[in-house]
Amino acid sequence: MSITNQITRRAALLAPATAAIVRALPLGQVKLGVTTDEIDDDVATAAKFLREFKLEWAEVRNIWGKYNTALPTERVAEAKKIFDQHGIRTSTLGTAFFKIPLPPDTPEGRGILDNQWSLLDGAMERAKILGTDKIRVFAFTHGANEKPAPQHYARIYELVAEAARRAHRRNFRLALENVGNSYVWSGAQAAELLAHVKHDALGLAWDPNNAGQTGERSFPDGYKLLDPARIFHVHLRDYRKNAEGKYEWCAVGEGEMDNLGQIRALRKHGFKETYTLETHYKHPEGKAAASRTSLTALLKVFAAV
Repeated sequence: MSITNQITRRAALLAPATAAIVRALPLGQVKLGVTTDEIDDDVATAAKFLREFKLEWAEVRNIWGKYNTALPTERVAEAKKIFDQHGIRTSTLGTAFFKIPLPPDTPEGRGILDNQWSLLDGAMERAKILGTDKIRVFAFTHGANEKPAPQHYARIYELVAEAARRAHRRNFRLALENVGNSYVWSGAQAAELLAHVKHDALGLAWDPNNAGQTGERSFPDGYKLLDPARIFHVHLRDYRKNAEGKYEWCAVGEGEMDNLGQIRALRKHGFKETYTLETHYKHPEGKAAASRTSLTALLKVFAAV
């Protein structure tokens, strides 16, 4: 049997159970989506997948094999048209803004920053086309085997604050993701960022799984340090330690992440923003199968909330 036929057969077997879960969920009250390129690089294929699960939201990162910020605006408008045809709204525009090593404060470094400001300008243009006011950004990176240098934080905070000011002037919000090998990786580091950059246009794309890979107990410990009102977006999935003691992504429900507890806490604190399944883990039948497996499990979590 071909891989395609295997996937189709598995989808058919899962469909009745999944449909029952979806019917039981108040999806009008839960703004849940999936990062589209974790389903398929083709926009229409990803949109059809989302509608199969009655989802109405998508996080847009790569489309048709390229980062959205690398595509001409005409192609982004084409994606918007496809989303509209399927009743899909964009929750957050994923970008690689400030996902670079901190440039030195030199003429060369300022040239690198100029390119980043141009990237942000282009992202805002594309976010407007897609109809979202939220743009996912970062807080600079360091080497995989390095620790963040404390003396760099003041400058990082000022650059992030400047980005927030620029976004605010054009009515956008920046959802800064805590991510691996970044100066903002753990919940504790995210809390420090929010304490130093108090601009209304700057919040978090809170990723408790990324935070957990620092060794922090991201929920509840890391989450407790955060101001829930400044969480603009949430990434959901699962992770675990493998036999070698290294962290790896896995299907929802097969790892260490307490997704149920995290979602319950968010809802208790009045969170009404968007969630995204950012699947990440590898499935032998491909990324659509991985997203289907994790999404089916995640919907059961939401049904238990």
